[in-house]
Amino acid sequence: MSPTNKTVYLISGSNRGIGYGLAALIAARPDTIVFAGARDPAAQSLKDLAAKHSNVHPVKLTSGDQADNEAAIAEIQKTAGRLDVIIANAGIANTMGSVASTSPSAFREHWEVNTLGPIVLFQAAHALLLASPTGAPIFAYISTVGASMAQYYDLHAPAYGSSKAAANFLVKALDGDHPSLIAMAIHPGWVATEMGNEGATANGLPAAPVTVEDSVKGVMSRIDGATKEKSSGRFWNFYADKSGRPWDIPTDEIPW
Repeated sequence: MSPTNKTVYLISGSNRGIGYGLAALIAARPDTIVFAGARDPAAQSLKDLAAKHSNVHPVKLTSGDQADNEAAIAEIQKTAGRLDVIIANAGIANTMGSVASTSPSAFREHWEVNTLGPIVLFQAAHALLLASPTGAPIFAYISTVGASMAQYYDLHAPAYGSSKAAANFLVKALDGDHPSLIAMAIHPGWVATEMGNEGATANGLPAAPVTVEDSVKGVMSRIDGATKEKSSGRFWNFYADKSGRPWDIPTDEIPW
């Protein structure tokens, strides 16, 4: 084990989109170590990022795979000796339709990745994460406003929305379970990623309206300086946008 005074991050789903944007942003900061989790840690995007930043370590991390997650945490323990922040970003949204038209297999697939994935990740990581020398470890779940039941948006994606809503509940449970843990859900905006653009096309837009750069800056503004008292057990908007467009959320928080 190699002890370090640097802040150690683990980001799931970091080979592209929001996850990659977060990894790149954090890697450029001083005194950080980034473990970039992906099903394929040899992805060219991660090879390039690690070549640019010596503090980036790609690790194999398959959502919901217990052995995979435990091996990744063991590697973090061996390499850095600590873990301070987990950003559970890996997710899928690949089925549109109604509840009646969405197959049971599609629901299972989304729940496996979007709900069980963060559970397996936390279970594998919790001992190391809760031992963070900061005394205030962070577990941030990248959620979606589409998971809100109090502020319902019909995304025509019930498998996706329900899986994210279930994981939001886990954020509340983690906040209650662990007095030192800062657990939060964060809506990243409607982001111009492959997933976001597919949704935009389905809704008649050429592309999703939020850039990856703006999204990750907003997400990190919620994570940076977070405290148990002001941040934990809450569902944050990446940015309160009062532009008045149908997809903009004008509040800092989103109701569960």
